Amino acid sequence: MERDLRNEFIRLLKEDEKFRYEVLGLLGLREIVDELRKLRRDFNRYIKLSEERWKENEKRWKENARLWEENFKRWEENNRRWEENEKRWELNAKLWEENFKRWEENEKRWEENEKRWEENFKRWEENEKRWQENNRRWEENEKRWEINARLWEENFKRWEENNRRWEENEKRWKENEKRWEENDKRWELNFKLWEENFKRWEEADKKFKWLMNALTELRDAVGGGFEYYTSRVVKLLMKERGIDCDVRANVTLPIDGYKEVDIFCDEPLIVGEVTVSLRSIEEAKNQLEKLNIGVAAAEKLTNKKVYLKVLAVEFAKEEVANFLKEISEKEGIYLILGREIEIF
Repeated sequence: MERDLRNEFIRLLKEDEKFRYEVLGLLGLREIVDELRKLRRDFNRYIKLSEERWKENEKRWKENARLWEENFKRWEENNRRWEENEKRWELNAKLWEENFKRWEENEKRWEENEKRWEENFKRWEENEKRWQENNRRWEENEKRWEINARLWEENFKRWEENNRRWEENEKRWKENEKRWEENDKRWELNFKLWEENFKRWEEADKKFKWLMNALTELRDAVGGGFEYYTSRVVKLLMKERGIDCDVRANVTLPIDGYKEVDIFCDEPLIVGEVTVSLRSIEEAKNQLEKLNIGVAAAEKLTNKKVYLKVLAVEFAKEEVANFLKEISEKEGIYLILGREIEIF
């Protein structure tokens, strides 16, 4: 009977789970079993969470590799642009050599611009140092990934810092792109200015040639016409004084070889000089000296005292006109300014 009881007890332990737990509870082992079950559930949950973390970490490393690949491509493009920019500077230097004499002031501005480009190069060197520092930090970050799993919280903070740096890097690339766009616009404007400059020089040459031809024609036409106009004015003046005389223009006097005078009358003796313009007091003095030489030659030829000295000027600056009026009043010269008649 004792043997049957033992067999029955063993059977219940194998087949009846509730009975088995009651026996374990009586023996003080039920709490241990519950803890083991709880530990198994916690371990399974930890394994699942760890697998999810490693999957997320793998995604981040793939994204990080993609960003670095994109960053290398951007640096290659940036180097290509710098090479193209260097070629443009060489072309610009040739253009400045040709235009140097005309644009001395512009050359000063380009020197200032060169200083700015040197400052820009210094900034790029500083940027390169920062990228080297960034690479060093990434290497340090790689070592930190090998540290125990308890550093995950710190690792997450580093990832936040890494994202911030990428955002800052993206902003730098956008700013760099803006600078390239601005640089391209400046080159376009520079080439337009060169084209406009060449057109202006061509237009200026055409206008200068036209102006010189016009002034030459005007000098030939106005100069001769003004001399005959002056002779008629003097003749009318003499009629007002009751003297009818023959006043001639462009007369050659046979004295001391030959002496040409612009205005001449034999009876009474009238000698005059005519000029289109006097631009300075020095030119006015030379014209007065020329008049006195003509008067002396006429008096020597005719053996008469001059009756009237005439000086006609079509155009004169205000200070030159005032000087002529003062001298004419002192020396008794009949002065004609423009189309007005005044007696001094």
